Amino acid sequence: MSQIAFWGAVELGLVYSFVALGVYLAFRVLDFPDLTVDGSFPLGAAVTAVLIIAGVNAWLAALIAMAAGAGAGMVTALLNVRFKILNLLASILTMIALFSVNLRVMGKPNVALINADTMISPFFGHGLRDFYVRPLFVGVLVVVALILVWRFLESDAGLAMRATGANARMARAQGVDTSRQIYLGMAISNALVAFGGALFAQTNGFADVTSGVGTIVVGLAAVIIGETLLGRRGLLIALVGCVLGSILYRIAIQLALSSDVIGLQASDLNFVTAVLVTFALILPRLRRGAAS
Repeated sequence: MSQIAFWGAVELGLVYSFVALGVYLAFRVLDFPDLTVDGSFPLGAAVTAVLIIAGVNAWLAALIAMAAGAGAGMVTALLNVRFKILNLLASILTMIALFSVNLRVMGKPNVALINADTMISPFFGHGLRDFYVRPLFVGVLVVVALILVWRFLESDAGLAMRATGANARMARAQGVDTSRQIYLGMAISNALVAFGGALFAQTNGFADVTSGVGTIVVGLAAVIIGETLLGRRGLLIALVGCVLGSILYRIAIQLALSSDVIGLQASDLNFVTAVLVTFALILPRLRRGAAS
């Protein structure tokens, strides 16, 4: 694997770290199986691309994309909390609807950002190669997001959210408004995912309506790989594991597709993804079996 391919994989892993953090909030903190991310990821990319093309500042476009993602998450929460639709089904309904919403936002299947000013544009041309600049920039944003999520989950509001996911009935008995926590958690989760989509559009130079296909699998794989490597020894360690898992996942895929011995091609991406996720799921059981 070439140096450019390696840093490209690291960059993509860092972008998807926002997805991993969002998935961790939904699945591990709230215990809410959320497939909305397959729609909110391209939503973030679509909103950002359209706004940048219209002349809006790239940072402001990314913040608006986060708000759009938060709105998508709250729609899923509304279907579940207000209308008592099963959480998984509610997220599927929102995900399906978002496909059409994303097409409406862009007006076509994809939007190019060639020669457009992005958040990263001011950092080019200062002596570092482009394939170093992008992962460094995204890495800084990931660290900031990780610290903010960690501090939030350690706060009183975060503890109430964790209590809601751990035991909603007991949380209500302690005076926690579990419905509000679901709304808040789903909004934050999908806002993070949408921000990942916004970064994806700006680092790759395009937004595509199909870019969200399999996003939930990538997020879950990152969470599971992180937990397998670092365990669940603490909240901060778990969040760091999400980021590390996302990076290692993308590097593993790049290694598999770059190997001439295996003979895999770009068209085998979904197969490699399925194999890696399956391995990540069964690895903890294999380790427990070996230990016993």
